[in-house]
Amino acid sequence: MKGLIVAIQFLTRLPTPRLTVSSAEFAASMRWFPVVGLIAGGLVAAAGWAGAHIDPWIGGLGAVLLWVAVTGALHLDGLGDIADASGAAHKDKDRLLAVLVDPHIGSFGTVAIALQLLAKLVLLHGLVEAQAWIAIALAPFAARIGPLLWSRWLPDLHSGLGSKFRGAVRGIDLALWGAALVAAAFASPSLIATPIILLLWGWWLQRRIGGISGDGHGAGIEIAESALLLAALVWLRLA
Repeated sequence: MKGLIVAIQFLTRLPTPRLTVSSAEFAASMRWFPVVGLIAGGLVAAAGWAGAHIDPWIGGLGAVLLWVAVTGALHLDGLGDIADASGAAHKDKDRLLAVLVDPHIGSFGTVAIALQLLAKLVLLHGLVEAQAWIAIALAPFAARIGPLLWSRWLPDLHSGLGSKFRGAVRGIDLALWGAALVAAAFASPSLIATPIILLLWGWWLQRRIGGISGDGHGAGIEIAESALLLAALVWLRLA
C-alpha cells in the first residue's frame, strides 16, 4: 500500500500520510496510477451528481472544478507545456527542450488549457444530464493506464521526472491493468476505445515530439480523459 500512498501524493492534492521513499519506490508507484484515477473519478462523479440537483450545467461545472482541485492542475500544466513545445518543434530539438523546461506558459499552452477545460465542461454536462456516473468515474482510471504503456514503449525525451519511471513498469502490470480495463468495459462499454486513444497519443508524441517526458504523460492523461468522455457520450447517443 505504500506505493498507492506515494502515487496519491504525486498525482493529487488529497491528504495522505507523509512518507519518505527511495527513487525505486517512487518509480514503482506508477503501477498504482490507475487506482488513483479511480479515486479521482469517483470524486468527480460525486461532484457532478451533487451539482446536478441544481442544474446539469452546475453539475458539469462542479465536476470540472473538483477535477482541477484534486489533481492540482498537474496534468493541465503538462498539456500546456506540450502545446508550447509542439509549436516550437519545427525549429530544432534544442529549442523544443528549452520550451519544455521553461516554467512560463506561452500562447499555445494557454489556448490548449482553455480548450481542454471548455471541452471537459461541455462533455461532463452531457454525461451529467444523462446520469452517466459510471462513465465519468471510470474515465480517469482508464486514462492513467496510459503512462504505464508509454513508459515501456516510448524513448525518454530527456532525463527529467518522466525518465524516473523507466523500467518500473513490468509486463505483468500492463496485463493486469489491461484485464481490469476489460472488466470495467462491461460497466462502461465506451472504454473499449481506450487502447486506440492511448496508442494514438503515443504515436503522436513519437512523431511530433520525439519521445516521452513527464509533460507528455500529463498531457496524455488530459487528452485521454476528454477523449474517453467523448466516447462515452457518443456511446450513449448511439445506444
